[in-house]
Amino acid sequence: MTTPHAQSAPNGAGWNEWIATRFRDAARLLEQQGADPFRTGAYARAATALNGMEQSVADIHAHEGVDGLIALPAIGKSLAAAIAEMLQTGKWQQLERLRGSLDPVKLYQTIPGIGPKLAAEIAKALDVDTLEELEAAAHDGRLEKVAGVGERRAASIRHSLASMLQRRRPLARAQTNARPPATDVLSVDEEYRRKAKAGKLPVITPRRFSSNDLPILHTSRGEWHFTALYSNTPRAHELGRNRDWVVIYYHHDHEPEAQCTVVTEHAGPLRGLRVIRGRERESGATYAHPGTSSAPSAD
Repeated sequence: MTTPHAQSAPNGAGWNEWIATRFRDAARLLEQQGADPFRTGAYARAATALNGMEQSVADIHAHEGVDGLIALPAIGKSLAAAIAEMLQTGKWQQLERLRGSLDPVKLYQTIPGIGPKLAAEIAKALDVDTLEELEAAAHDGRLEKVAGVGERRAASIRHSLASMLQRRRPLARAQTNARPPATDVLSVDEEYRRKAKAGKLPVITPRRFSSNDLPILHTSRGEWHFTALYSNTPRAHELGRNRDWVVIYYHHDHEPEAQCTVVTEHAGPLRGLRVIRGRERESGATYAHPGTSSAPSAD
């Protein structure tokens, strides 16, 4: 059963038009921000398909799960996951990111057992801004170290997240090409920092730290679509890394959106090099002579 949290979210058959409107908004923003026309067109085609349906996507999701959404015309895994997210939360993180209105504190409050105070503490302590990244933090021990969480509450949040996110995932997940090669991610990072430094990218004004305009890049590498932004989390600002950490979101038609963060390594054999968090060894292998050549941050 879907449980929208946003007051503006509709009920019943109104979901098709409501979601189609957001897909059209995303297409318009992507076009304004210089995204690939194919990516822009995918959202426009999905909006048209939803408007032409008689059956509510909410009913399809309730009875058939995300696999039922994937089977719809013009809807692949990525768009199906977006529809499921909107049905569950009344929000779509990707659109809010394009608008600059992404607010992890409100997002975390959609999780049972997390109120405003704890949501704010999690947002301050962890450098994550999606439920998928929060789920990873709940599994690797970072979440339980946040003040007010602890081991038992972390386990409860982990269970709630698993239930919420399972409704966005297909029953049979593709195991190949689950993430782009490190060379592509690092190439996107280099393109983003170079163009941002030269003032060649459109900017958005985020709701958080609104005095800090963020350049935004939409680009592709093969079948992968990327969006890159400097990190705008409280943690990045606290450490003075908000012009070093680059958050890169990626997806293709057969996989829901995911993200990674590229940073400048400050210690060890990869010191001074740009590396993908969690993929340091793979990142190091992309350099001909790790530890001797340098790819410093833009500032």
